[in-house]
Amino acid sequence: MHMELEHRAGIDPVDERLPLRNLVLYGLQHVLVMAASPITAVFLVAQTLGFEPALTVSIISATFLVCGIGSLLQSFGPVGLGARLPFIMVPGGAPIAIFLAIATQTDIQTAVGAVLMTGVFYFVSLPVFRRLLRFFPPIVVGTMLLLVAINLVKIYGGTITGKPGSENFADPVNVGLALATIALTVIFSRVFTGTLQRISVMLGLIAGTLLAAVLGRLDTTGVMQGALIAVPQLFPFGVPKFDIVASLPLIIFSIISMAEATGQTIATAEIVDRKGDAHTIVPRTIRGDAVASILGGLFGTSLIITSGENVGIVRATGVRSRYVTAAAGVILMVIALIAPVSRLASVLPGAVVGGTAIIVFSIIGVIGIHVLSRVDLRDHGAMFTLASGLAMGLMPILVPGIYSQFPQWSQMILGNGLAMGTVTAALVNAVFQIRTSKQHETVENMH
Repeated sequence: MHMELEHRAGIDPVDERLPLRNLVLYGLQHVLVMAASPITAVFLVAQTLGFEPALTVSIISATFLVCGIGSLLQSFGPVGLGARLPFIMVPGGAPIAIFLAIATQTDIQTAVGAVLMTGVFYFVSLPVFRRLLRFFPPIVVGTMLLLVAINLVKIYGGTITGKPGSENFADPVNVGLALATIALTVIFSRVFTGTLQRISVMLGLIAGTLLAAVLGRLDTTGVMQGALIAVPQLFPFGVPKFDIVASLPLIIFSIISMAEATGQTIATAEIVDRKGDAHTIVPRTIRGDAVASILGGLFGTSLIITSGENVGIVRATGVRSRYVTAAAGVILMVIALIAPVSRLASVLPGAVVGGTAIIVFSIIGVIGIHVLSRVDLRDHGAMFTLASGLAMGLMPILVPGIYSQFPQWSQMILGNGLAMGTVTAALVNAVFQIRTSKQHETVENMH
């Protein structure tokens, strides 16, 4: 009823103000789906660099806090900092890998300095990048979304199976839990209507967790141990060091990140029926990413960027209001300050989180297919644009190590399937468009 009244009043779906109860429910669903990203990212860094448990909890809290603030920025977009779209922000997977590489090759202070410099680079390079937005038509965006889905499904499939060669690799119980979580999510989406249908992803995750508890795969013994309040620290590793050469991989990645943000912004703007040219919103998204990343650097995290996974949630639930992701931002900030909640989030079974993630990320692939459905793939240029983008994108995703004998600097670029696929599609599409325009000019001159 509330939604219908706002529709009649001429309010865009993205600007609908839902009842508080719904905001909390839908916002919590976003948080539960994305919670694995910051927790996994921090644990990976902590294990690699040998953090003390107290420092690990502090960095988890800081990451939740910055993700919450970033989500508020993207949802409300004050003074051009944020897209005013339903975005959740998370630590990116590739930036974490680069952050760790810098930290292990130099030290953690240099890695933090790289994050801060990269955040500033976003602002400096944005005027140039804006001129490149015309090279991201639907054929390129659709290719990118397909690659995003495939890449994320592969990554989170690992949370279900564990590492190849480990003792419990592909444990049937864990695989069964993931499949059950996917099945329950689909069943809830089919059986329920209204609000319950819109939170079917969250209900699937909760039901999967309860099933894991019954099977003895949920360990909550350490949740109430330790401090009750977590207070994130500024510069937890001391004063950052600024080394431009060491920081180059992360700075280069920021260009790829801007391309990802472009595709996510255009896709999300379409899903929520945001009126106007979606390309004009892209710089606002990137500025929001820049501010969140700089803030993350101050608290010792890696780059904090817009989340591809929450695009799938928006599409799956049909809840398009940016106030929902603003509510999720507030919930994330509360989680950041209450240590037991952070610890509870960290014990969610990997198989259940993986199952939830895979169904949500597959929906991103469906969005990509929908975008591509508007492209005439019988056209010679469009066919080769998509084929070349998928070829260059899928090779490093499906054949890990394919570029392992290449120079180290090139592996950072070639080995990123999402980056290579998107850049290749953009370049090939541009080549065919230039050729087509020249042919048109020749024909017109003949006439």
